[in-house]
Amino acid sequence: MGRVLIIGCGGVASVAIRKCCQNSEVFEEIMIASRTKSKCDALKEKLDGTTDTEITTAQVDADNMEEVVALIKSYQPDLVMNIALPYQDLTIMDACLACGVNYMDTANYEPEDIEDPAWRAVYDRRCREEGFSAYFDYSWQWAYRKKFEEAGITALLGSGFDPGVTQAYCAYALKHEFDEIDTIDILDCNGGDHGYAFATNFNPEINLREVSAPGSYWEDGHWVEVPAMSIRRTYHFDQVGAKDMYLLHHEEIESLAKNIPGVKRIRFFMTFGQSYLDHMRCLEDVGMLSTAPIDYEGRQIVPIQFLKALLPDPASLGPRTTGKTNIGCIFTGKKDGRDKTYYLYNVCDHQECYREVGSQAISYTTGVPAMVGAMMLLNGNWNKPGVFTVEEFDPDPYMEALNKWGLPWQESYDPVLVD
Repeated sequence: MGRVLIIGCGGVASVAIRKCCQNSEVFEEIMIASRTKSKCDALKEKLDGTTDTEITTAQVDADNMEEVVALIKSYQPDLVMNIALPYQDLTIMDACLACGVNYMDTANYEPEDIEDPAWRAVYDRRCREEGFSAYFDYSWQWAYRKKFEEAGITALLGSGFDPGVTQAYCAYALKHEFDEIDTIDILDCNGGDHGYAFATNFNPEINLREVSAPGSYWEDGHWVEVPAMSIRRTYHFDQVGAKDMYLLHHEEIESLAKNIPGVKRIRFFMTFGQSYLDHMRCLEDVGMLSTAPIDYEGRQIVPIQFLKALLPDPASLGPRTTGKTNIGCIFTGKKDGRDKTYYLYNVCDHQECYREVGSQAISYTTGVPAMVGAMMLLNGNWNKPGVFTVEEFDPDPYMEALNKWGLPWQESYDPVLVD
């Protein structure tokens, strides 16, 4: 059915690639491209002979638009799946526009250098106008809407789990369970144990910047911002148990606030253990989370990039991670004039994921929706020109595909609410 260029070969990309190869009827041909071609070649070698999907590989610097354009023109894909870093979203979107090719990613744009004066000026204005100060937001990619419409191509933003599946859950709840949704609480619980004193389950640069940012939530038509990790709740998660969770800023709140009519409050919570928080606070206090280059023995280094080199590679955590994840959305609202509550969630087992695709569940729960989102574009279920987030499309085929391809969802009509 389609030919796809996949940019990225890290933990999430590896899962997405493996799931594409399980779905050869849709993904007839794929090219795996990254800065380090040897990683692509090694994955291709593992997959050759196990799939009907034709796999090729290439080297590309995703920060270099001309290189990405040249690769797209030579390969002629139907879709570019960006599973590289969020820093590279705009470069790859520009390349897709130049070549007239559909685009998708798993996380919204954020800059690598948050001290860049040009970006900082836009950021400071955004903070004043919108009311939140996280470094990541949709405004940079939403600015491409008219360009993609005029080019007649689609950009699907954030088809991971959160963002991504959580937004499909919201669209599904609005379509099938509610006449109006009043509140949404997105709960992301990782009950896994990898045995390290400190490690991140996805790219440390992205993970630590996200967690250390001020928290914020949407309430009564505006943002409410609070100090990082200042709001804690304990929740009992199905198949995981009681966990402490903390309110964070998260990108899907921004799009859901625009696309779920009349919603009064949206919050995002993520679970963390005390050891993780203690390590993160210490690293932040000594400057190791900084993105500003410093001079060290005559050369420029970025502290958080140096820290990334010291920490375990998230892709290496699979064989040693045990336990389960539980990610979902709790809704309150009305149906047929009556108050209603509803909980839609997925439970994923780290070791089952590792046995299937050689990865822990954090990469699995992002990589599977990346494949599913790409499938929606390739088979025409989601096909309209412009720039969109997941909840702007019909959720039904996406939800059906989640059940089929490894992320079955569960429902509760009497959930415990978060106070």
